[in-house]
Amino acid sequence: MTGPTLYLALVAFGVVVGITSGLLGVGGGTLVVPFLTLAVGLSQHSAEATSLLVILPTAVVGSLVLRRHGVGNLGLALRFGVVGAVGSVLGALLALALPASTLRIVFAVFVGLVGLRLVRDGLHRESRRT
Repeated sequence: MTGPTLYLALVAFGVVVGITSGLLGVGGGTLVVPFLTLAVGLSQHSAEATSLLVILPTAVVGSLVLRRHGVGNLGLALRFGVVGAVGSVLGALLALALPASTLRIVFAVFVGLVGLRLVRDGLHRESRRT
């Protein structure tokens, strides 16, 4: 993908990521990294670094909208944010130490495990309602 087609795809995908992020609280790593590696052709390292930058404005805007509606715990979010920032330094250094192929496998296993857990929890909760 190059030129205007790339920019159109990025804009369209940005809208999808924004909607998904606001709706489900996800979008950065689970959507952006695969898109950037598979559709745009970035390396795993570059895709993850770019994804981290995409998350910032997306998360801030989505959080502000939810906060205006009385949803969320600002104190808890700030504490998680500080600890998360420290952890992200360690995670970034670890990512840089891993070969791209290993990093891609770690990412795929993580996303797969999260998906399985969400399905399991959704089915378990649904069976308790009936």
